[in-house]
Amino acid sequence: MAGVSAGATAEPSPLRVLVYSDDRAVREHVRLALGPRPDPDLPPVEVLECATEPMVFRHLDAGDVDLAILDGEAAPAGGMGVARQIKDEIFRAPPLLVLIGRPADAWLATWSRADAVLSHPVDPIVLARTASMLLRSRLAGSTTPA
Repeated sequence: MAGVSAGATAEPSPLRVLVYSDDRAVREHVRLALGPRPDPDLPPVEVLECATEPMVFRHLDAGDVDLAILDGEAAPAGGMGVARQIKDEIFRAPPLLVLIGRPADAWLATWSRADAVLSHPVDPIVLARTASMLLRSRLAGSTTPA
């Protein structure tokens, strides 16, 4: 491999995290909470920001997403409905984390078949910990977290 000396280890390929929200501030908050590496034991992350449902499915259809974080408050396509559609239509879908507006919406997030659910406003420490757990499950070859 060019540019890598003998005995040197190359940086692992980044994990791709898709963040879907029609609200730029929500996407930015999630991106900043994840940081470049949500856990030192994981490879770095590359965040793919999507403001529309068609872009979400374009990335998922390409198979280049390791985790999808979906805003349940997004409009016109809410993250819970998008999550349900992903689970129905994408073979070997990545783990899904849905952000809900109210804790009372947790039952609907369960309907969406999300792998994890967090409430707005998102706590950056909890988001990084949850994302790391889901990414580990993806690396282990499972979409169900341990």
